[in-house]
Parts: sequence; structure tokens; C-alpha cells
Amino acid sequence: MRRPLPAHLPREEIVHDPGSVCPGCGGTRFRKLGEDVSEVLEKIPARLKVVRHIRPKLSCRCCERIIQAPMPDLPIAKGRPAGPGRQCRRQQVPRRAAALSPIGDPGARGIEIERATLADWVGHVAWWVTPLAELIGAHVLAAPIIHSDDTPIAVLAPGNGKTRTGRLWAYVVDERPWQGKRAPAAYYRFSPDRRGERPRDHLAGFRGVIQADAFSGYEALTRSTSPSNRDSRGPPLIHAACWAHARRKFYDVFEATKSPIAAEALKRIGELYRIETEITGQPAEIRLVARRNRAVSMLDALRDWLTAQRRRLSAKNALAKAIQYALSRWEALTHYAGDGRLAIDNNVAERALRGVAITRKNFLFLGSNAGGERAAILYTVLETAKLNGLDPQAWLSDVIDRMANNHPINRLGELLPWNWQPEIATLAARAATR
Repeated sequence: MRRPLPAHLPREEIVHDPGSVCPGCGGTRFRKLGEDVSEVLEKIPARLKVVRHIRPKLSCRCCERIIQAPMPDLPIAKGRPAGPGRQCRRQQVPRRAAALSPIGDPGARGIEIERATLADWVGHVAWWVTPLAELIGAHVLAAPIIHSDDTPIAVLAPGNGKTRTGRLWAYVVDERPWQGKRAPAAYYRFSPDRRGERPRDHLAGFRGVIQADAFSGYEALTRSTSPSNRDSRGPPLIHAACWAHARRKFYDVFEATKSPIAAEALKRIGELYRIETEITGQPAEIRLVARRNRAVSMLDALRDWLTAQRRRLSAKNALAKAIQYALSRWEALTHYAGDGRLAIDNNVAERALRGVAITRKNFLFLGSNAGGERAAILYTVLETAKLNGLDPQAWLSDVIDRMANNHPINRLGELLPWNWQPEIATLAARAATR
């Protein structure tokens, strides 16, 4: 038998009226037999509360028929009930269990919930929002330009209690810097390793520009869609490299040696970034003109200068390796100068992975590959909500609530972050409880 929820938590009572007319005989005179009360743990900002669903049980005095309002649908129908707001926290299971323990959040003191129950809640949330994550993925893969990056994540290896390294991949669309019309979105995928076929599988069917670092898997993708191997699905994949990665090589050398050559490289790259600062948020056509008039000549001069410096250095020198990194990827690094839609770097995708780095400190490792898949689904919907200026918890709580209460499957697009409109009645009800 489950323990009752602690008495110190605030209660909100919702009475479900079964109606005033007997469905059996049409009578209107009733006597109360009792009521059923279901308590649901719900979270609102900064504190927990218990929502009491009260369903009076009435007996018709004319025909003795018993009537009672049905229990409203909840995202989790069995076990310890949890409202949609309780399920939307980004912390993973061990951290969430601690937050609900007597030594955790003072507002949650005394709530004892097994980790298995918390894990079940996370699994249910992922199940509910999987269709939305798939729609977000389709939205991203239909874009002409995708920013991509990946980050390591520890996964428990079955049988030996140790962890191995999996990867979370982020595929991001953000056209706001060039006034594009496509809504921003982030699509995450999990893989148990970093083999080159992972991005190939994730990006199957995509045709356009991948803005990413120098990972060989991306370069292999562009080679596999060279003109000799092109199929009927559209233009080939193009890899646009990241100047932030190239700059970082010179920065590391300068920090270690104070090399004047590295300092000069940083100065010249900084001038390219100053142009980008001025044109961010401008239409693609204006950005392209500015780059052609100003950045192209700077890039040509930088290439010639780097080539001359490279000849003076030993191949084993750290500065020579930084120069070679840039020169060997020069075509990919300069793609942005010929397309006003492209960015100078891949920081959009790197920012999309910062949330993973933060929560990774909380949960330490994923319990399984299946847990990695669920994490990718949840990161997809939560990060996309953030990119569209929403409170991820408020959006996800409302969306799960609607889906659990029979939102039409053919209208799921209405729940996507860039289409979502909060229900006024729902917002008013929540505001009244704060």
C-alpha cells in the first residue's frame, strides 16, 4: 500500500460534479453516498502541492442509480499519480529522488518516492512527447542549413557496473540571424559511440549545408555525395566548417607560448568576427554583400599569410599544426563568405549542448542505451521550447495535459513550440494556485 502524501503540502481541491440529472430515469433528487478522493503530486514553480480530485458519489432517490463523474485522464494512470508539472523537471532520476527526500528541497520534505517510480515518470513523459520530437526532427531535416555538434555522455555498461562513453548529437536550425522564416528547433539523437555512420544515419535524406566541426564523419558525408555519387534526391551535402574551432587552435598556442604569429592570426580572425557582429540580424542578401565587399579580401590575405608562415615552421611545431588545421580546411572554412544564410562558426550547436553539460553533472551517467534515447527525446522538446522563447516546464506541462485528455492526433502540429498557444482557462487556473 502506498504511503499517503505528506500533510504539510498545500492542497488544491477540484470537485468533479457528476451532474444534476440522473442518466437512468431523468430524476433530479439525489442523496450523497460518499465521495472518492484521488491525490496527485503536482509541481508549481518553487514548491510542490497536492491536487485532490474529489468525485462525489450520488444515488438517485427515484431509481437508486449511482452516478459519479469520471476521473480525469492523467499522463500516468497507475501507480503513484503525478501531474504533468511534476514530470517536467530536467533533473534525472537520482537527483530528483534526492530533491524529494527528507534532506532535499524543504518544500518537498518527507515525500518518499522510489527511484524506479521516478524513472517510470521520465519514461512516460518521453513516450507522450515522442510524436512531437519526431515532428521537430522532420522540421529540422527539411531545413537548407543544419548546425551540428556532439558531446560525450556516460552510459552504464550492463553486467560489470562500469560506464562506457556514448554520444548525444545536436542538429539545430536557427535562421533568426539572417531573418529566415523557419522556426528555430533542436533535434537530438543518441548513439552508443562516435562512429562516422551515426551522423550519416541521422541525416539520411538531408540535402543542404551542414555547419559543423572537422569531425571526419561529416567530411565523409560530403564525399559520399560528390557529383559522381549524386542521386535524384537533390543537391549534395556541403560541409561548412567552423571558424571558432580554427581560432581556438591559435588561442591555445598563444596562451602557452605568447607567439606573435598566433597573436596576429587571432587579430585577423577577430576582424572577420567584427564584420559578423555588424551584420547579424540583417537579411541574407545584405550579409552576402558585406562579406563579398569586406570579408573575401581579408580571407584571401589571411590564407596567403598563413601559407607563408607555415613554410617557416617545423611540421611538429604546435603553431604549424594550428596553421595546417585551417589551411587544410580552407574551402569549408570560407563557404560562409559566399552564402548570406551561413554563420561564421558553429556556436549555435555548441550552445544547444550546454544544457546537456549542466544536467550531466546532476545525473552522472545514463542507465542504458534506452535511457539515452529517452534523454534525446526530452532534450529535443525542451531545448526547442527554449529556442522559441517559451518556459519549457510550462509548455511541456500543458502539452502533456492536453495529450492525456485526447488532443486530436491529426492536430499535433498545434502543440509544437512555435505553434503552441496556451489555453486561457488553463493559465487562469494555474495563476489562481500561485
